[in-house]
Amino acid sequence: MNTLPIVNYVKSEYIETDTGNKVSRRATIAGAQNIILGGKTIISSSAIIRGDLRRTGPGHAVVISLGRYCLVGEGCVMRPPYKTYRGNFNYYPMKIGDHVHIGAGSVVEAATIGNHVEIGKNCVIGKFTIIKDCAKIADNTILPPNTVVPALSLFAGSPGRFIEDLPETTQELVEAYTKLYYNRFQPADS
Repeated sequence: MNTLPIVNYVKSEYIETDTGNKVSRRATIAGAQNIILGGKTIISSSAIIRGDLRRTGPGHAVVISLGRYCLVGEGCVMRPPYKTYRGNFNYYPMKIGDHVHIGAGSVVEAATIGNHVEIGKNCVIGKFTIIKDCAKIADNTILPPNTVVPALSLFAGSPGRFIEDLPETTQELVEAYTKLYYNRFQPADS
């Protein structure tokens, strides 16, 4: 785990906030006023976060919140889940916990993602999915809408299904990885 190489980025291509968030200028952040980043979160190039989608009626903004030490990979798409109820089309909030790593190319429409969660590359996380703490979603997994992934479990496949229980040390391992990745994500010398 501590053999992670330093990941260099071009300083001018990232905006760094007071709370240590690093957001690529090549990412699309729509409705930034409705997106909350907890701090020390990295939003990679060509990621798309849709905070501009609204509930029915004016002033009903939908909030997407990400906790601390979240890593959003290149080309990820994050948008709030939606459904039609009694003829009204509504979006609903998306809450993502601390120490969540979302792999490159994944599409996420979950309602809730807990703390210490790893989502692999090229995954589809269906609308209103709930992923509990310390879970892992393998690369190329498709979770259908309304799936509930229990804590400390690995899901894989298409459709995604339970594969095995994860060790009790998952929380420490994921937390160590996200902190190490953040600390090794350094501007290249110019």
